[in-house]
Amino acid sequence: MNVALYSRVSTRDKGQDVANQLQQLREFCLKQGWPIVAEFADHASGKRGDREQFQAMFAAASRREFDTVLFWSLDRFSREGVYETLQYLQRLTAYGVGYRSFSEQYLDSCGLFKDAVISILATIAKQERVRLSERTIAGLQRAKLQGRIGGRPRIQYDHNRLAELRRSGLSLGQIASETGLSKTTVARLVSA
Repeated sequence: MNVALYSRVSTRDKGQDVANQLQQLREFCLKQGWPIVAEFADHASGKRGDREQFQAMFAAASRREFDTVLFWSLDRFSREGVYETLQYLQRLTAYGVGYRSFSEQYLDSCGLFKDAVISILATIAKQERVRLSERTIAGLQRAKLQGRIGGRPRIQYDHNRLAELRRSGLSLGQIASETGLSKTTVARLVSA
């Protein structure tokens, strides 16, 4: 089984580097007899998925350059939240690439508990999305009670002026230029 290692430390982790993670991951692969074909290491926050080496790992996974990604722990892999992390793991699975956490033995797509772990993560991710939706709705309701109205501001226009410009023979495009409104908005307002 060809393995790729992924390691990460945050830029906020002053004085830390990925050497400790990589040393343990390399020793583990050596004991398992797994050849390491690639190593990806980021010095960036795990709260975003646009990390350079993280994306390079997915690009290599899509080309099936390795069979499994080994990372030290799930929080070294991603800290974006359960839903996003689950999507990353499913993306690897879709590429035909497994994953394994060194410090969390139950998090192993090749192990006995694969389906159980994915089910638990998927349930947690679903609950996270439900809570996010509930918080959004509660925030919108609170804003409404405070008199705030969401959405784009309403367009202010003078019906009489638009009708006058149209009667004077101007085209919809000319009226749009004159009033600063879009041609579509002018057409809608003139026909109303």
